[in-house]
Amino acid sequence: MGRVRVAGFTVSLDGYGAGPEQSLQAPLGKGGEELHRWLVGTRTFKAMIGAEGGSEGVDEAFAHRSMEGFGAFILGRNMFAPSRGAWTDDGWSGWWGDDPPYHAPTFILTHHARAPIAMQGGTTFHFVTGGIQAALEQARKAAGDLDVKIGGGVSTVRQYVQAGLVDEAHFAFSPVLLGQGEAMFEGLDLPALGYRVVETVATELATHVVLGRA
Repeated sequence: MGRVRVAGFTVSLDGYGAGPEQSLQAPLGKGGEELHRWLVGTRTFKAMIGAEGGSEGVDEAFAHRSMEGFGAFILGRNMFAPSRGAWTDDGWSGWWGDDPPYHAPTFILTHHARAPIAMQGGTTFHFVTGGIQAALEQARKAAGDLDVKIGGGVSTVRQYVQAGLVDEAHFAFSPVLLGQGEAMFEGLDLPALGYRVVETVATELATHVVLGRA
């Protein structure tokens, strides 16, 4: 059985994983796009959007690790759609278009059931109404010996960390101040939950911190 990991999750220096007032036009909230400067220039990200080139080095190494070795993904609803409430037949099939970058079974946490959506490239979105444990059980089964990635957003990562279900978490701290938004660490006693810092690497665009469980 593989591990459960958070990987490539970007946080501002003041602890926010997304800016305020998220919307269809600003899916990461106001100022949220600035968080990801370390990622968007890497070779891994360029390949994800069908572009060539991209940077090498430490940021690229962490970007590659953030998508490598996973057999299943778990996402909160807002990572799939901007809508709330009951699903509507509006044709929406995710933020990434016809070929999402997951290329594996991807489980969406929601309160509203719907049929799975098969996409190009091997991604199938499954909608789980039974909570984080039910989603993890399904994801582990789908992943086999590979890892399961808790892909976000903030609320989803917080729930899995609080429940002690995350084996390793990589946070990229971006040199950006948002002032408000979705707080990543508020109310989480990470040492009490068994987490400790196992790796720290700084670049011009981010400080990469990896947490492991003792």
